[in-house]
Amino acid sequence: VQLQASGGGLVQAGGSLRLSCAASGRIMSNSPVGWFRQAPGKEREFVATINGNGYMIYYADSVKGRFTISRDNAANTIYLQMNNLSPEDTAIYYCAARFPGNVVPSRQISDYAYWGQGTQVTVSS
Repeated sequence: VQLQASGGGLVQAGGSLRLSCAASGRIMSNSPVGWFRQAPGKEREFVATINGNGYMIYYADSVKGRFTISRDNAANTIYLQMNNLSPEDTAIYYCAARFPGNVVPSRQISDYAYWGQGTQVTVSS
């Protein structure tokens, strides 16, 4: 069971990035997957989550309208398209998956069993 996040980088305010999370097939076909982030000196926080078939999606209020989560189960990958980035979005971004069998996406960090290593997103002003 592995999750591999990628796509982070340095971008100017107002710019865009697309994060990818490559996961093992057992996770991708059954489990909700979420994105979380942790800024320096702050607690990890929820960003977005999507269920197995892509029909249930939740966003944090701070990213609603700017970020879009999606998934391609055939490619075992979920994505986070981030537009209109601001310096406040600077953080390490993590993808995470719930245990197979838990089909409801969640905003709670404690509901996620498998975590990727994180990818750094830095937004300059």
